Amino acid sequence: MAPVVETVLSKEKIKEIIGKRVAKELKEGDVVTLGIGLPNEVLNYLPKNKHITVQSENGALGIGKPLDMDNEMFDKRIINSGGMPVDVNEGASFFDTQMAFLMMRGGHIDVTVLGALQVDEEGSIASWQIPDKFIPGIGGSMDLVIGAKKVIVAMEHLSKGTIKLVKKCNLPLTAYREVDMVVTERCVFEFTEGKMYLIEINPMYSIEDIRTSCLANFKVSPNLKTMEI
Repeated sequence: MAPVVETVLSKEKIKEIIGKRVAKELKEGDVVTLGIGLPNEVLNYLPKNKHITVQSENGALGIGKPLDMDNEMFDKRIINSGGMPVDVNEGASFFDTQMAFLMMRGGHIDVTVLGALQVDEEGSIASWQIPDKFIPGIGGSMDLVIGAKKVIVAMEHLSKGTIKLVKKCNLPLTAYREVDMVVTERCVFEFTEGKMYLIEINPMYSIEDIRTSCLANFKVSPNLKTMEI
């Protein structure tokens, strides 16, 4: 196997590329949940000409952009599921976590965007534990990936040089074959009937670069497009 090509992009640029690309997947009227960390970057790029409603699993519907702690609008009672202060849009509502999870489990979420430790070529996802090393926790991820109509994984392509797109997840699964799309700073993959397809690529990288930075087997879409960066 050829050496893995390390990223030359800053953390800020990586977040921007991923956030912008995921935002393009959101449609008029969608109810969306955003996972802790990088997925929340999507809030900065929501299409202004579309009505998108963001739900937070801790009990809010209609949250807006993250707020700095020193922002005059900061209210410590209004936070997202990651505990970060957020703005709220006109018409927002608040409820208990039981209602939030009923929405998630009941199929009322159109799109969920979350991070992952691993995604494999069948579309299975591992996102909550590296045994004996790191346990970010399950949270609502299992409910979301099963209950949402579309599951998008938004993550950096590599983790400190470690390949995250694998042939078969060897970490504890969050869900089996539930991922519809993976967006990284290097490319976009779609999953159809347990098969993985490369549909977009960052022009800074070649298809061979993508192959050497994935353990997963994938097919290149005949309609392969260039990512906007």
